[in-house]
Amino acid sequence: MKIQLENVKPMEIEKRSFEIIGQELKEQGKILQPDTELIVKRCIHTSADFDYADNLAFSPGAVEQALAAIREGADIVTDTQMAKAGINKRSLARYGGQVHCFMSDEDVAAAAKAAGTTRATASMDKAAALGGNFIYAVGNAPTALVRLYELIREGKINPKLIIGVPVGFVNVVASKELIMETEVPWIVARGRKGGSNIAACICNALLYMLNNER
Repeated sequence: MKIQLENVKPMEIEKRSFEIIGQELKEQGKILQPDTELIVKRCIHTSADFDYADNLAFSPGAVEQALAAIREGADIVTDTQMAKAGINKRSLARYGGQVHCFMSDEDVAAAAKAAGTTRATASMDKAAALGGNFIYAVGNAPTALVRLYELIREGKINPKLIIGVPVGFVNVVASKELIMETEVPWIVARGRKGGSNIAACICNALLYMLNNER
């Protein structure tokens, strides 16, 4: 059997990938909403997983509110160094924002040990104590989402957006459902799927949407 490769120029690979994604979504009868289409397609592009066309959920107005927050200089707090590394920090800096991950901080490790909690929980507490204008992007630790839920209920934080896409099995689904019960803007990958790459992907999709406005 002869293997045939597409002759695609390097600069056109991403464009061709999105053409394939669009065609396959059409063949599956999937119709995406205009305000969330780019985010969904970028998650599919990052993962090659078309389930994101079904499992990505958005609170009403979440994308519009997130874009406004970034324009106003919101910072992004992540629960992994991998997500932090994947977010386009240069694009975010155009609006005055920075990316933070406190998971490796010595004070976070000490606080987690003293309280008998996870570092993810302690890192959310550290972010809350800073009182920042934050978007939270959680791609790994459901305990981070649970703590964010508790902090919201306690009136200690009012996030501009929560991206809740941890991957795994233990409390992953439940933690996402908790976030969906809050009144803050959220983008959640229902079910077990997600990951740090998806958290970063969603952040970048929002930034790309803003850059297209410029």
